[in-house]
Amino acid sequence: MNDEQLSWTQYAPGQKEGHYESFYQRGNHPTRPLAFWIRYTIFSPKGKPEDAIGELWSIFFDGETGEHVAAKEEHPLSTCSFAREGMDVRIGGSTLVPGHLTGGATSSGDTIAWDLSYAGKEPMLFLIPRSLYSGGFPKAKSLVGSPLAAYDGTLTVNGRTVDIDGWVGSQNHNWGSQHTDYYAFGQVAGFDDAPASFLEVITAQTKVGPIKTPFMTLLVLRHDGREYAITSPTQAAKAKGSFGYFHWDFATGDDDVAIKGHVEAPASAFVGLNYYNPPGGIKHCLNTKIGSCELTITDKASGRVETLRTENRALFEILTDDRAHGIEIRA
Repeated sequence: MNDEQLSWTQYAPGQKEGHYESFYQRGNHPTRPLAFWIRYTIFSPKGKPEDAIGELWSIFFDGETGEHVAAKEEHPLSTCSFAREGMDVRIGGSTLVPGHLTGGATSSGDTIAWDLSYAGKEPMLFLIPRSLYSGGFPKAKSLVGSPLAAYDGTLTVNGRTVDIDGWVGSQNHNWGSQHTDYYAFGQVAGFDDAPASFLEVITAQTKVGPIKTPFMTLLVLRHDGREYAITSPTQAAKAKGSFGYFHWDFATGDDDVAIKGHVEAPASAFVGLNYYNPPGGIKHCLNTKIGSCELTITDKASGRVETLRTENRALFEILTDDRAHGIEIRA
């Protein structure tokens, strides 16, 4: 399977193996703590392909007022279209094609509508080794189709028009037969002092039967004309990562570089979501796109140390079975 095909829908209609698959877009205001997240999803429960649905999600994060707006709709799969060749996704009346997305979602009295174009020149980014995308392991796969994508257009948030003019973020694709059991996931599309740099990182734990694996941390950083992809199973096992509500520290490296990071956001920056799991059950996703991140990069040969920071442009998510986090589930 070539790289372009990995951006296409992986779900086979009628398959009995459980499946989730999301195409999501997100962008941040260049300077203010404002962000959007829009997600087009297939969910098919294991053994019940007749119950498959399309899910349409949207959140507008407003770190200035602290009032975040979230909306989610569920549609029968018969009213949806997920092309197997090319990117062409339709859920109800909402569409996603290369370079453009339009639509809207309403729930619990909140409505978000969007008409956005996006463009990016950066190559696709892989969070796991490229060779693993075609196999059955891991059960959850993720890639960034367009890092540092620039968005233009409008959002309409409960009747308020928000102009999106050069907001930078990413277009992403993830899929699998079940969600990773427990993780912290982060992404920065342009640091405050390094707007051309891009970070994607995860600290995750899975289960093999009843046994929990050790935490694994995978990281890809593009900075100053280089890509640091520290993603092999051996590197991931050696890396350090620990997180709680609502902070995360990680450290990894290879023969050339050592990278340490800290991500955090106040509880008030998060929106809680229900993620259906194909084998059964519901995971809680604690989701913000206005977190802070500090990253320290040490070149082992020269000893040079650089620090990258963003005050409110970090994506930060936690997926958990814990119900004691205190974040209201909004969608």
